[in-house]
Amino acid sequence: MPPFPPLRVGRGADRLRRAVRRRRRTASTGLAVLAAALAVVGGAEAQASRGASPPEVKPPPAPARLVSAPVRIADAATVRLLRPGDRVDVVAAERAGPPRVVAAGARVAEVPVPDQGIGADAGEGGSLVVLSVPRDTARALVGAGAVARLAVTLC
Repeated sequence: MPPFPPLRVGRGADRLRRAVRRRRRTASTGLAVLAAALAVVGGAEAQASRGASPPEVKPPPAPARLVSAPVRIADAATVRLLRPGDRVDVVAAERAGPPRVVAAGARVAEVPVPDQGIGADAGEGGSLVVLSVPRDTARALVGAGAVARLAVTLC
C-alpha cells in the first residue's frame, strides 16, 4: 500500500460554520448602518410630523472682504509704537458724548513714515496709520475721523 496523508474527517463542517459566522457579521454590520441612517432620517421626519420645522442648514458665513483704511490718529507718539501686524481698537472721542469704539481688533497694515517736507501735517496734528478692516468698518472709521479725534489701544 502506498503512503498517503491521514484523512481528516469533519474539517469541512468547520469551514462551513466559519463562512456562516462571517456572513452573519457582515449582515449585522449592514443592518446596524441601515438602522442608524433610518434613525437620522426618521428623526427629522418625526419632528416635522409633530409640527416642528426641520432643522435649518445655514451656509457658512462669507468671509468679510478686508480693505485698507488710512486713519489719522490724534496722538502721533502712540502711532510710533505700532508695527504692521499689531491688532488695535480704534476709539472715537467726541466732544459731546462718551468715547465709543469704532473698530475692534483691526490689523495694522502699514505705519507710513511722516514726511518732513513743508506743509506735511501742518495744522492737522496726529499721525497716519493704515488699518486692514472690513468695508463697513472702513466707512465708520472715515465718518468718525471727520467728526471726532481718533485714538488706538493695543489688543
